[in-house]
Amino acid sequence: MAKKKVSVVLPKLTETENDLLWHMEHGYQLETDSLGGNPILRLKNGDVIRPAANRNTIKALEERGLVQSAKGREPLTLVWRVKKKSS
Repeated sequence: MAKKKVSVVLPKLTETENDLLWHMEHGYQLETDSLGGNPILRLKNGDVIRPAANRNTIKALEERGLVQSAKGREPLTLVWRVKKKSS
């Protein structure tokens, strides 16, 4: 008997989530404190932009498997990266 494939349909992303992912895919760097709060976007030249995102937006993207955290340059700072699509 053949196994059934289980497909999971993810809900559509909100406008804020789409905007944040777009910026991250186009060279902006998302940083938070170690608890995921105080999110900021940095340009390539180091200028800081405050995104219209909050801790819950980042948590939702992480739970969906769209972003992952890594250690930042400064202590107690996380850098968030867009996960690569696997083929």
